[in-house]
Amino acid sequence: MKNQNYIFINKTLFFPKEGILAVGDLHLGFDYQIQQSGILVPEMQVGEIKKDFETIFEEIKQKGFSLKKIVFIGDVKHSFSYQWKEKNYFNEIISFLKNYVKDKDIILIKGNHDTIDYSFSDRLKDYYIQGELAFSHGHKLFSEIFNDKIKTIVIGHLHPSIILSDKQDIKREKYKCFLVGKFKNKKIIILPSFLATIEGTAVNNIENEYEDYFSIIPKKNLINFSVYVVGDKEVYSFGKIKHIS
Repeated sequence: MKNQNYIFINKTLFFPKEGILAVGDLHLGFDYQIQQSGILVPEMQVGEIKKDFETIFEEIKQKGFSLKKIVFIGDVKHSFSYQWKEKNYFNEIISFLKNYVKDKDIILIKGNHDTIDYSFSDRLKDYYIQGELAFSHGHKLFSEIFNDKIKTIVIGHLHPSIILSDKQDIKREKYKCFLVGKFKNKKIIILPSFLATIEGTAVNNIENEYEDYFSIIPKKNLINFSVYVVGDKEVYSFGKIKHIS
């Protein structure tokens, strides 16, 4: 699905005019934390992230656009404490991305899991603003992103997904999705998590899986948001949450 101002590419959001790629919650170190709990899972997260990015960057190039900046909208890391493995993962991903954009053009926004700045250079920001676009994590409301000049706000944190089932409700599958709607006279776009392991919060089960304290968008507003489901090759429009919940 595409809009004249932005394009959904896989699990990311791209603004062609600005050349900005917005990326949802990475949660680097999630697999490692599962291992620490005693569950044997392979360390595939960093490799999968690199592979996904390569596919996304290639699609941007094929569409004739230029990638100028990458904005991570929070929860770059997973653990609430310091983890040396996470730090190594972080450095590996940043080094990889510097093959595509300049280091100064990799913007890191602070999420609720980002209790430590692994760059050790105060790179974490509460929000990032460029022109009429604002980017924040979505767990805290910052008045600056609702400035009159801002038209579109991009957030994450919610990890939106949707549960789809057959007519007999025998087979049920969960898919990541984008949410697009209005709040305080701004267009709000909520990104799915980039984390491959967990799909996220089922918006068509919103009464059971969502509380207003969790995000800056209240439930009464969120149910009017439109759902765009991430498929294998494209993103599909599914209408508003209130019509599918």
